[in-house]
Amino acid sequence: MFRTSLTNSAEYGVVDQRDYFDKDIATQGNLESYYVVEKGDYVYNPRISATAPVGPISKNNIATGVMSPLYTVFRFSIESNDFYAYYFKTSVWHNYMRQASSTGARHDRMAIANSDFMLMPLPASTSEEHRKIADFLASIDEKISVETKKLATLKTYKNGLMQQLFPLTGELLPNLRFPDFIGAGRWSERRLDDLAKIVRGGSPRPIDDYITSDANGLNWLKIGDIDKESKFVTSTQEKVIPAALTKTRVVKPGDLILSNSMSFGRPYILEIETCIHDGWIAVSEIDDSIDRDFLYYLIMTAASQKYFSNNAAGGGVQNLNSEIIKLLPVLYPQKNEQKKIATCLASIDEIIAAQTKKVENIKNHKIGLMQRLFPQIGKADA
Repeated sequence: MFRTSLTNSAEYGVVDQRDYFDKDIATQGNLESYYVVEKGDYVYNPRISATAPVGPISKNNIATGVMSPLYTVFRFSIESNDFYAYYFKTSVWHNYMRQASSTGARHDRMAIANSDFMLMPLPASTSEEHRKIADFLASIDEKISVETKKLATLKTYKNGLMQQLFPLTGELLPNLRFPDFIGAGRWSERRLDDLAKIVRGGSPRPIDDYITSDANGLNWLKIGDIDKESKFVTSTQEKVIPAALTKTRVVKPGDLILSNSMSFGRPYILEIETCIHDGWIAVSEIDDSIDRDFLYYLIMTAASQKYFSNNAAGGGVQNLNSEIIKLLPVLYPQKNEQKKIATCLASIDEIIAAQTKKVENIKNHKIGLMQRLFPQIGKADA
């Protein structure tokens, strides 16, 4: 009989492996050595990461399934144990794990014997207090869920509006126009390189020879410096020495940049001057007939992103090059209509940013509460 193969991730907890890895799981014959995990069981994944420094422990809240023998599976004798599901989302039990672990052959996994793991001390109080703490935290989770759904609705609304405000592929008129511009005629169409300068960044190598801690160094922008949900680039973590200028490229505030590999084609607007490596392509010297923010949103449209996907090169990892980006079709109306469109979408972005911040604040508030609600067990004496 086929059983669902489960995994325990630091971000999502216990999930169907097909959902987490977005691919089909092997047949039942390959799962013979796996453990059966009942709904309500707890699972420890020894894989460590930046978000799970001793590996995550999560409660299986979805369904009975099977799990790799690399995981540790256990269950509580008490039926009402959500208190511990929340407890294991804190870091207060991490000290015990660090003390009980030994250095293993693999540095990406916590090495701890099952016998030592099961000796982990846990906080205990009355069942009534456990229930009140769990119910209180569950109410915050519900609030997070409600606000997250609002955020998703706003993003869906914005995406739908963009499809109406910009012409569809093969069209020169949008489905929706502001009253002032009804009857204003068809949009113009040109290639991006007719309207802006398209250049690729450059990477001095070895880069470590150029990195500097000098406050007067030149900004050095990496993919990791970008908030993927943001519209603007406001800072970098590292700087390079002036000698890097012969091997890289400087971009200015107001320029647009796009990544050319992995999550390619997503534009950002620079608010700083910085050097960019060869994983970035810059759009600069934008023609006066084009509003910069309008161009940003045009590149974000489904039509532009589909153009990038259809033309990206590569097998396993697709990537863009400057020639592909140069040929991006740019459809645009008169500049005052461009500004109207950009202002409208920017106002929605501000609402989305505020809602995103609201969700983050609630999540951080919950984390802070959890650290105070649960005692720290197994902490070494100073």
